[in-house]
Amino acid sequence: MNDDVILVTGAAGFVGGHLLSSLISNKPSVQIVAWRRPRTSFSKKETRHNSQLKQIFWQDVDLLDRSNVTRSMNDFSPSHVYHLAGVANVGGSWNNALKTLEVNVVGTDNLLRIIRKKSPDARILIPGSALIYQPSNDAITENHPIGPVNPYGISKLAQEILARRFSDDGLPVLLTRSFTHLGPRQDLSYAASSFAYQIAEIEAGRAAPVIQVGNLDARRDLLDVRDTVRAYQDLMISGIPGKPYNVCSGRAHEIKTIVRTLLKLSRIPISVQQDATRLRPSDHSCLLGDRERISSELGWNPQIPLKKTLLDILEYWRQEIKTVENPI
Repeated sequence: MNDDVILVTGAAGFVGGHLLSSLISNKPSVQIVAWRRPRTSFSKKETRHNSQLKQIFWQDVDLLDRSNVTRSMNDFSPSHVYHLAGVANVGGSWNNALKTLEVNVVGTDNLLRIIRKKSPDARILIPGSALIYQPSNDAITENHPIGPVNPYGISKLAQEILARRFSDDGLPVLLTRSFTHLGPRQDLSYAASSFAYQIAEIEAGRAAPVIQVGNLDARRDLLDVRDTVRAYQDLMISGIPGKPYNVCSGRAHEIKTIVRTLLKLSRIPISVQQDATRLRPSDHSCLLGDRERISSELGWNPQIPLKKTLLDILEYWRQEIKTVENPI
């Protein structure tokens, strides 16, 4: 294997899959080492999208096992590292706080220690979360007070503090505070994906013409995942190590806007029903980011309108359901 390679952890996940596609599209000859959790198999969607690409060398790596991480890097020294692995389920973190902290902090520490030893010049991007900020109804800049209010946010703050320590020691670590991103292939535990899947099932005649929803009043800064990974690549090239960057659209949308837009894109009339089991208290009634720093310093701006994102999510689920009904 060539020494000049890109390492992507969490490569079999939602953001990881889109990043792989973007990296291959921009540099067809690039060599990528893609890490995924051990003892997990590809879902159909990841198999179709990325598992057959010859530029990608897949490894099963347990980031909580430092010896496993060390062995996995014996044959290469990455020039760039995208550390996308971690626990990302915000709501589930309340019931899984210890695991969330362990994976997001200890796993990151194990990776950074090995990178510092084997490839101290490698640029490393560690996506953080806007949920490290104190709740606010105003647009949040990178100077907004810190104050996570759930275990996931606490784990991402600890991860950022850890990464800053390595950056202060000379390791070129790039930091983001990413807001909500969405797009095709996202898990059904996320609102837009769930709504689109329900509509696709109804269109296919597999469900009654009613979608079930939870709280629709929260406002979220929504960014297409493809814009998100483009921001990550721009930061990898030009970002300043140790300096956090908000990755966001700069515009907040009510969740009910997602539902209304998807219903307009539906091929048949569908009604909406609130499901009490889906009603959960929200830590942030509004989560809106200010993207002035990344836009002014890197020239990055969102390119994909929300309607296009939602249409692509809906089309993805339409094709998934059609594939299930008509397997090859």
